[in-house]
Amino acid sequence: MIRKLKSGEYRIYSRKKDPKTNRRKNLGTFQSMEEAKKHERAIQYFKHH
Repeated sequence: MIRKLKSGEYRIYSRKKDPKTNRRKNLGTFQSMEEAKKHERAIQYFKHH
């Protein structure tokens, strides 16, 4: 899940909420949407291999 921050950056959050904090984990912050999407694809790849 990618969200745009007020600063103009994009942050990747986990899809599921963390049961301890009841919030989504921050998986990285990026300058552009393309960078964030590229990294999200890498995360999904490593989750399934």
